[in-house]
Amino acid sequence: MASNRIGRINEEIQRELAALLRTVKDPRVHGLVSITHVDTTPDLRYAKVFVSVLNQQDGKEVIRGLKSAGGYLRRELGRALSLRYTPELLFQEDDSIDKGTHILKLLNDIERKETGGNP
Repeated sequence: MASNRIGRINEEIQRELAALLRTVKDPRVHGLVSITHVDTTPDLRYAKVFVSVLNQQDGKEVIRGLKSAGGYLRRELGRALSLRYTPELLFQEDDSIDKGTHILKLLNDIERKETGGNP
């Protein structure tokens, strides 16, 4: 039962943070930045926020900008959610989309080799 509650809280935090990203004025947070997943601890003290950035070269810079804006994001998140504690936000770059693209490319290469090189 508690895991259902944590799951709903994770989804709500993800939704609110996605909306709040547009209000961050830090110039390092630019381009296509999206929140892919949120993982909150059971005591709701910490929330690990996985961030995907379209341009991978800017990923580390975007994470630094989000960490810098963490206090603002946490305060606004606390206003939007009715929780006893607003979790501390820990931002982490998510490269799962790149890994998925790489795996699809490998599978397509294998398929081309099996069919004799014809696309």
